[in-house]
Amino acid sequence: MVNSKEFSKRLEKVMNFYDLSAAAFADKINVGRSSISHILSGRNKPSLDFVMKIIEKFPEVELYWLLNGKGIFPKSEEEATTPIPEKQPQSSNQESLQTSFFPSTAREEKSIPEKNLPATGKKKIHKIVIFYEDGSFEAFEN
Repeated sequence: MVNSKEFSKRLEKVMNFYDLSAAAFADKINVGRSSISHILSGRNKPSLDFVMKIIEKFPEVELYWLLNGKGIFPKSEEEATTPIPEKQPQSSNQESLQTSFFPSTAREEKSIPEKNLPATGKKKIHKIVIFYEDGSFEAFEN
């Protein structure tokens, strides 16, 4: 569970790092100015939406650090700029091992008449949030 008092201290640290007032910070993450004031005073706890807006606008802020105080802030430049290694081409020996472990099987596809399909409209997924048992979460946006 998030400790409101500790969270507000970390929030102040983020605002000081970026040299932003509470009002400027609220404008930057697109929330009401009163939201910042209420969280800093301990009146309200931060919502998931509030936390995700901070993470989206300020990539140097680690989610786990913001919520639990564990980790570092700001993220080190080394970590942020580490290049992702390119995938090496597989040798033919590796390919043969891979194919022998997972033999291809023919899949039988059944066609369903369109009249039995429910009308789905034009809905698209906007955001998926996964909550873990340890209290952490991940959000994925389309």
